[in-house]
This record gives sequence, C-alpha cells and structure tokens, in this order.
Amino acid sequence: MLAGAALAFTIAAAPVHAADSSKKQSSEYPNTTRAEPKLDLKSEKDQKALQDAGEAFNNGDMAKAAQLLQPVIDKSDSKYAKAYAQYLMGNITFKNGDTKGAIAQFKSSLDNGVLPNDTYFNEMFTLAQVLAADEQYQASLDTVAKWRDQGKKETADSYGVQGLDDYNLQKYPEAIAAIQKAKSLTDKPQNSWNQILMASYADSGQGADAAKMAQSEYEKNPTDSGLMHNAGAILLQQQDYAGAIKVLEEGRTNGAMKDEADWILLVKAYLLQAQNGGDTKAGGAKALAVFDDGTAKGVIKPSAANYKLAGDAAMIGENDAKAIGYYQKGAGLASDGELDVALGKVYFQDQKFAEAKKYLTQGLGKGVQHKGQAYMVLAEADREMKDKPGAITAMMEAAKDPDTAAKAKEWLRKAGVGK
Repeated sequence: MLAGAALAFTIAAAPVHAADSSKKQSSEYPNTTRAEPKLDLKSEKDQKALQDAGEAFNNGDMAKAAQLLQPVIDKSDSKYAKAYAQYLMGNITFKNGDTKGAIAQFKSSLDNGVLPNDTYFNEMFTLAQVLAADEQYQASLDTVAKWRDQGKKETADSYGVQGLDDYNLQKYPEAIAAIQKAKSLTDKPQNSWNQILMASYADSGQGADAAKMAQSEYEKNPTDSGLMHNAGAILLQQQDYAGAIKVLEEGRTNGAMKDEADWILLVKAYLLQAQNGGDTKAGGAKALAVFDDGTAKGVIKPSAANYKLAGDAAMIGENDAKAIGYYQKGAGLASDGELDVALGKVYFQDQKFAEAKKYLTQGLGKGVQHKGQAYMVLAEADREMKDKPGAITAMMEAAKDPDTAAKAKEWLRKAGVGK
C-alpha cells in the first residue's frame, strides 16, 4: 500500500472577515450553491488575534500562533472566530505530528457552519488530505466527493487525492482513471501521481503497462533517483532482469544511484538473472562487483542480510572462498544461526567436514528456520568423519522436522536404527 498523501499546507495570513465588511472579493468557488453565511466577527481583539496568528503560522512560529488562537477558541463569542481559529489550529496540530487531533479540529470547525465559502471549501479539501495521511481512505474519498459536489469545482490535486484513496482501497481501475484525470488537468503533475498510477497497473495485473510507464518516465529524466528506483523495481517484479539491470546500471553510471536500497536492488537483479537461466558464474561475479563497489563507497552498510546476499552471489558464481568470507562477516552481525549454517554447508561442499560440523552445530545452537535440513547436512558430515553415533543423533533430530522426516527416517531405516 502507498503511504498517505504528501501534504504541504500553505495558509495565507488570516483573511479575517469583519461582519460589516462591504468589500466584494472574487470567489474561488463561484459556482457553489452554498449560501455565504452571515459573519458575526465584531471584536477587534479577536480580529487582531486571528490576523497575528495567521502571520505567525506562515512565519513558522507555531508556538506563537497556537498561543494566540487558544483564547479565541476558548472564550470568543464569535462563531466565526472560533471556527477560523480551529481551522488554523488544525494545521498547527497536523504540522506538530498529531494527525488525529488535526482531523478533530477540522471537523469541529467545518461543523460550525459559519465559515465563508472559500475558507470552508479549502478547509474541507485540507481535511480530505489529512484523512488520507491518517490512512482513513474511504473517509478521505467521501470528503473529496462532498467537496467536489458542494463546491462545484474540479482540480488536478483533488483527483490526485482520489487516486491515492482508490489505490489504497484496492480500487485499481478507479485509481487509474482518477490519476489520468489529474494529469489531464495540469501541465505540472506531481511525481507521486505516477507512482500511484504505476502501482495501480502493477497490482491490477497490468505489470507490463507499469513497466513500460516506469521506463518511459525514467528515460525523460535519467538522473532522477526516484524514477530510477521505480523503473528498476517494477522491471525486476516483472522478471525483466536485463531491463532492470540496464536501468540501474545507467543510474549507477550517471550518479542517480545514491541509496543503499538501489545498490542492493542491482545486486539482486544480477543474482536473479543468474539463477533464472543466465550465466551463473558471470552473473555471480557481476553481482559481487556491484556489492564490493557499493561497500567501498560506503553506501552498502555492514549487515547480516547484506553479507548473506553477497555470500549467496558468491555461491552462485562458484566462488566458495568469497562466500565463506561474506558469510563469516554476516554471522558476526546476525541474531540467529542462518549464516553459520550457510558456512557449514559451504565447508561440507568443500569436503572440510570438521569445519562444517563446527558451524552447523553453532548455527543450530543459535536457532534456524529449517532445522531438519541443517541436521541432515550435519549427519552427513559426521558420517564422512566416521562418527556413526553422531550421524544417527543428528538424523534423529532431522526426523522430527516434517520437511525432512521422510528422508531422515529412510536414512535411519537403512542404517538399522529403529523399526
């Protein structure tokens, strides 16, 4: 699921409306059927507080703005002043990280019913975005529909929010239609819209369309790291390993590849290509070259997962010595025994049975997911070292694992153990 909408609110210095104002302003919502409410703001004190709070908000002084607004919310006799103060306070609350608190303030402000049309509808659209950020996608979608219906207005941004909501509600055809509509209404589409569109294509079984779009967007700006990542990830998901490698290598050459995740993505692309019909030795070597380059540059950080990936690439590339080196580095960082077992298997393959037993035993002691498989290799290592009792003990453990029980019991039967 895509995360909530990227929100950036800008509130102009509070356009405070006095009850006796005779100035006529052009409306942002000229076609709405909502009647402009009568305003009841008569207090110069309230008017100045709202004006100063709006200016403080736009200057980034949230504490000062909140300090000016709270007395208006608590004590003002003006319904308008209270509603507008709650509107501004909702934005402050959101910027302070309290999304649910902001939603409550926006709803209370709107329910007051006294805000002028422009403020009322702008706040309603803000609420739709904040609901999306809070992952209340259906509520956000309903709010956008209400805003569009009552305000009689369509904007690219409103269809962008609708597309995000539809995607996260798994309404992929609707998401695709909404984002395409958003893009048709502006010559400056948001980058996030393309992400929603590509994800909608991919998750609705139109992966080829997603990949084609991702490549097209990246080709327009080949130094954009985000577009490179999207294209590489989607092509990899489509099992177009050559296409993913081409995009990611281009990004590596032109400096677009900056994040560890993208370097690891390229390592995986070479590894998957090698595992799925490619040249295993060459593919493993290329994967390791990328890994070593990223490590030397300080982008790929030491971790058990990263060293396991490198070790796996070395194994695919038939470079046991390098595999041992990577697995050993990873084992020291791991919280379980998976890499110790991997080491044991490499040593067993190299017919170094004592070392194999050491690491297999060590890994099993730390805990591994597939115990039966590890015990079966351990049993074979013991057998190769002429330790029949040890082999039998290990194989009896393997017989307890449903995944290896049948093979282990057959081994034990042939060894004359049990019935």
